[in-house]
Amino acid sequence: MTINFRDQAVSGVQKLQPYQPGKPVEELERELGISNIIKLASNENPLGISPKALAAMQKGLTELAIYPDGAGFNLKQAIARKFGVNANQITLGNGSNDILELIARAYLDPSRGVVISEHAFAVYYISSQAVGAQLQIAKANDSTSTMPYGHHLSNMLNAILDNTVVLFLANPNNPTGTWFKSAELYAFLKQVPDRVLVVLDEAYTEYVTDPDFPDALPWLQEFPNLIITRTFSKIYGMAALRVGYALSSPEIADILNRVRQPFNVNSLALLAAEAALSDDEHLQRSKDTNAEGLKQWQAACVEQGWEYVPTQGNFITVHCKRSGVEVFNALLREGVIVRPIANYGMPEHVRITIGTQEQNERCIAALTKVLAA
Repeated sequence: MTINFRDQAVSGVQKLQPYQPGKPVEELERELGISNIIKLASNENPLGISPKALAAMQKGLTELAIYPDGAGFNLKQAIARKFGVNANQITLGNGSNDILELIARAYLDPSRGVVISEHAFAVYYISSQAVGAQLQIAKANDSTSTMPYGHHLSNMLNAILDNTVVLFLANPNNPTGTWFKSAELYAFLKQVPDRVLVVLDEAYTEYVTDPDFPDALPWLQEFPNLIITRTFSKIYGMAALRVGYALSSPEIADILNRVRQPFNVNSLALLAAEAALSDDEHLQRSKDTNAEGLKQWQAACVEQGWEYVPTQGNFITVHCKRSGVEVFNALLREGVIVRPIANYGMPEHVRITIGTQEQNERCIAALTKVLAA
């Protein structure tokens, strides 16, 4: 008898659609035989890694035969000092995606429910479905809202059932760039039942310029059910190294560290992340580049009559008024990689990372050409 090993997989995994990353430059070079490609698809920092982080990695190259510190002591101490938390509140991950997986593994199973918003980061769905959790998808704001396509907090509250254990919330959200102000998010947290873990994904928080954006760190003391996740992949320019972290109560951190794989963050990533936290100059330069680039994109959208979603991230989501996949494919032939987001329920949009001034100019010109065709 021939065994179908797809059928042997657990039911949640059988139903999964794999995560679709941004198209690599090398793949496009192979497919179309073109060069001088720019990739604005994965919300990477166009300035790259911090010089201090790069120097720290170079010093660590002689120790690659030795396992990393499985507890990540030095990095935890650096995070604790910078953000005013205790080291026992920190969980380190192989990117913040790893943290999301740890939360799902530790707290979800087929008898338990999870609430996720429409148009939210795909890994919330993937990690929850892989463990067979019962998904409740809350309807997002409509396109006419002041925060179009953003999370609708009342709908998320209404989606909480008796078996709900985890609620995933992004601020700002990917792929929309939408966000919550302090008062509305605080009021939401006050209404969430104490038994429900609220996972607040702040992968893009360093890019935010809205003065009324919430500082959620002090809320960890008031809301023991709050978990804040962050990453070094975005503004710190360390996407290839895969390091992120969670801040929570010590009790939650203890549980997450029980299911965390040993040595899940490599030695070079630990060194680089610790050094990057002290490089305020690179952080500010990255913020300034993004703010200037976002103004550049917003001005182009107004000039060209393109609709876009308000954003506080390092990306902008543009309504193409036609298939986003078709626009994506046409841009590939111009040597520009962006991100179609039909898989996020937005089939006529593309998400575009804010690059350098030159990269933005080239992408704006290519998009103008494609949408005029």
